Order: sequence, then C-alpha cells, then structure tokens
Amino acid sequence: MTSTAGHGVSLKAAHYADLLERGLPTEWAEALTENFLDRGGRPPAVLERVRRDARLILHGVSMSVGGLDPFDPSYFSSLRRLRDRIEAAFVSDHLCFGTVGGHHGHDLWPLPMNEESLHHVVSRVRQAQDMLEGELVLENVSTYVTYTDSDIAEPDFIAAILEEANAGMLLDVNNVHVSAQNLGLDPIAYVNALPAHRIRYIHLAGHADMGTHLVDNHGAPVCDAVWSLYEHTIARLGPTPTIVEWDSHLPSLDGLLAESQLAREHERRALEARAA
Repeated sequence: MTSTAGHGVSLKAAHYADLLERGLPTEWAEALTENFLDRGGRPPAVLERVRRDARLILHGVSMSVGGLDPFDPSYFSSLRRLRDRIEAAFVSDHLCFGTVGGHHGHDLWPLPMNEESLHHVVSRVRQAQDMLEGELVLENVSTYVTYTDSDIAEPDFIAAILEEANAGMLLDVNNVHVSAQNLGLDPIAYVNALPAHRIRYIHLAGHADMGTHLVDNHGAPVCDAVWSLYEHTIARLGPTPTIVEWDSHLPSLDGLLAESQLAREHERRALEARAA
C-alpha cells in the first residue's frame, strides 16, 4: 500500500539557491509565514519556483492565538494576500501564546489548560478564522512545565478547542514525544485522544536530550521513538501529509530530502501493518 497524501520539507534560506535552480521533488513544502509576508526579491521567487512542483503550506509563529493582546488586522490582511497568491493548502500556527502587553517574546509559551483558558482560546481561534476568512490549523507545542491551575488533560484540551472552534490541527509527533517525556504523559494515549477528522497534516523533527529533559530544537534527525510514534499515528489516521522540519545544524537540501524519504518508508510500513 502506498500513500496518497504525500511528503515534504520546510523551506530554509540556506537552501534557496538549490531550490531556485532545481525546484523541490516533493508533494509538499512548508514556508515560515513571517519570512514571506510582504517581501520582495528572493523569498517570493523561491515560493513561485517551489509551487511548480509542490503544494504550499504557510506556517506561522507569531499569531499568539492564546494571548490577550488584540490581533493585528494588518497581519491578517497580509496573510490572506499571501495565502491567496500562492494558493496555500493550509495556514497554520501554534496553540500557545507569544505576546504580553504588546511585546513579542519570540517563543511559544504553553497555555494553562482549564475551562477559563479553553473558552478564551476558542473565542480567539474563531476570531482569527474570521479575520483569515478560512480555516486555521493549530499545532500542539512542546511543553516543559505545567500550571497549578491546569485541570484538563492536554489532548482533551486540544480536542475541545478544535471541535468548538471548528479548526484544523497540525499534529507535531515530535512535540508529543517531547511533552510526554518531560511531563510523564503517555504519547500513544495522547495521539489516540485527538479527533482524527481534524488533523490536516503532520510534523516530524529532531530534538536534544539534555539528560533531565528533552528540548525541541529541530536540530537533529528524527529519533527512533518518534518514528515509532509516527508509525502508530499513520496506522490510526491513514495517509496524512507529512513535513520534516529542521532548523538548526541544518543539513544540505539532499540531506533534508533523505529524511523525508525515511518518513515515506515509515509511512509505508505503517500502512502495510494497518492493511494486514
């Protein structure tokens, strides 16, 4: 059995020259939204070249959907224009907050998981989707701490937001593994608790083992435990678009594509087991 959903990689500036010269031999490519908004020169040229071969996804880091600061209408106007111009299949961002008092922390801070937070985030996601004029796909972030007033399990919290806000999900399998190891969660139960019909695509990445905890740094190959969790995820979901992220200690474009090829092989194995 083969996948009908496809695979891809995230676009990195270090690979732009290669991408402009030879394109990208994958079904999908993910662009970091903030690197391409209202830009001229090489970045839009890269998107136009890559979209000849692959479907594009816009993946943001600054929306702060769980924050308290008002959304910036100009950001959404620029995002809509870019999405429509490149015909992006998905627009995603993180289920977290990253601004306080108008200041960007340039980080992805986890949310307290309780009823008050749930209602707040649902309202914000609905507002963001109204401003986007389309579906927003939300990614689970890596977590390192818990809040004393959190009383809803993380996958249940995510599932409730997705259903109540009518949003999609970007399931980061590496983030599930990192959070599970750091907080003592069951990664299989986590994946199983998520609404399969809401999951639009998957992230795979590497992390750093600090001994006492894992850090989601996207700076290494995908580890065996994450591959195993990915196979379980695909066995549950069926073929699902999959993006390999790699941000630090970046390999060549060919090295990144080789990691994506590994994802294809793990997916094939999972689908064969599913069909057996």
